Amino acid sequence: MFHELIARRAAVALALALAATPALAQIPRQDPKSCKGQPEIKPLEPLSVQTDKGVARFQVEIADSEMEREYGLMCRRALAADRGMLFLFPRATPQMFWMRNTLIPLDIIYIGADGRVVSISRNVQPLDESGAPSSGPAKYVLELAAGRAAQIGLLPGDRVLHRAMPRG
Repeated sequence: MFHELIARRAAVALALALAATPALAQIPRQDPKSCKGQPEIKPLEPLSVQTDKGVARFQVEIADSEMEREYGLMCRRALAADRGMLFLFPRATPQMFWMRNTLIPLDIIYIGADGRVVSISRNVQPLDESGAPSSGPAKYVLELAAGRAAQIGLLPGDRVLHRAMPRG
C-alpha cells in the first residue's frame, strides 16, 4: 500500500511537470535588468483570510485568463504587504507554479474549490523554475509577498474569502 502511494505521487508529479513544460517553453527567460511583464491588473479586489490569529485583508489582482495566469507577477520588483494576485482556474486540479522571470520571493497558497487552503509553498525563491506543487487539487492560487503567510498565521484548512469563492 505504501509503495502504491509513492508510485501514485510520482505519477502525479510527472504529470504536473509535463503539464508545466509548454508554459515554460512559451515564455522566454528574460534578463532581470530589463524584464518586462504584464502591468498591474485592475481593478484590485478585496480578499480576506480567516486564521486563528484573526482576519487579514488584502487587495488582489485577478488573473483569470490564460495569459494573465501565465505571466502572473513576472518582472515585478516589489509586492506590498497588503497586495497579492489571485489566480482563478476553471476547475480544481493539482497545480504547480514556477518562478520564471519572477524577481521577488513569494508565498504561494493553493486553495480548494471550497475556499479552504489546501497547501502553502512558503518563501519560493526568485527565478526558481523547479516548481512548487500543490498537495492536492486547487481551483484558486493566491500569491503574497514571501513571509506574509507566516505573519498572518495562515495554515492549511483556513478559509479564504473572495467573490469568486463559495460562501459558508
